[in-house]
Amino acid sequence: MTFRSARSVLNRRALLRMAAFTALAIPTASGLAACTSGYDDAPDPLRPLWLRASADAKAAEALAASAPESADLARELATIRSAHAEVLRMEVERLNRPVPENGDPAPGATVDGIDALWTRIAEAREEALRLVDSVPRYRAGLVGAVSAGCAAAQQLGTDGLEPEPALLGKDSIDSLDDDSVTALQSALAAEHAAIWVYGLARAFLGSGYENGITRGERAHINRRDACQRVLSEAGHTPRPTEPAYVLPEEVTDETSAALAVATAESDAATAWHGVLERTDDKTVRTLAVKCLTGAATRGVHWRREAGLQPAVPPLPGREDTAS
Repeated sequence: MTFRSARSVLNRRALLRMAAFTALAIPTASGLAACTSGYDDAPDPLRPLWLRASADAKAAEALAASAPESADLARELATIRSAHAEVLRMEVERLNRPVPENGDPAPGATVDGIDALWTRIAEAREEALRLVDSVPRYRAGLVGAVSAGCAAAQQLGTDGLEPEPALLGKDSIDSLDDDSVTALQSALAAEHAAIWVYGLARAFLGSGYENGITRGERAHINRRDACQRVLSEAGHTPRPTEPAYVLPEEVTDETSAALAVATAESDAATAWHGVLERTDDKTVRTLAVKCLTGAATRGVHWRREAGLQPAVPPLPGREDTAS
């Protein structure tokens, strides 16, 4: 499910999901580069992430079996981390770089309780986040989604949202390549649409939702402004908002309004994941992963309100999570 411009009906898979086609092409390009520049014999930096995700999944499964009071939550976390382990394993095996000489240190496959599991999820989030700036484009999208998935998983243990981070520093961006510009324009379109949807949802949601609506709306306004600033500083005209957007399903009550907001957050996650896969600029990558993470964490709460399952898509931005 998604919403479209009333002036120009947009296909979500054609515009906001174009990064998927880039993702298919980039591994081939990487292989060609390896043939001409020599084989990289350094250990794969994604290998520790894979092993950590696999160990976390096993630990969560073991906790589910031994602690009935935490079983449902532990199984949900196991599903998320298993999904992370699988995509990371496939990517590591695709490049098939040497195994570290000192072996493969990884966390143990058990935890003492749910608090220890939360600690491991937080550590995994930060470990993936640290790689975003240094890996090739396709992998930036992958590790960004893993980090955002861990952040979204953390929302299962809390009723509140994280504080909103500062999105940009004072440094300006003088130039951007065409791929980066196209991806940022798509992200800007998603932010325009999200702001509109939050405004629409306010008319159908009761006062108990006001804080969430206000906070989400403000977050997307900040992301819109940051995206416009990056494009303008690099000499490009930011795309304007549409007068209105057409939703494929009419909003008539609280549930359909929550579904529309969940869809807006999913679209934003998809768009910002696309930015990660289409830029080498570290400032833009930092902005993109923050925006991806924000959409993923807010999306958990709106998906719950809309009754969508799973409440936490394991890899935000890489899947059609709201349809």
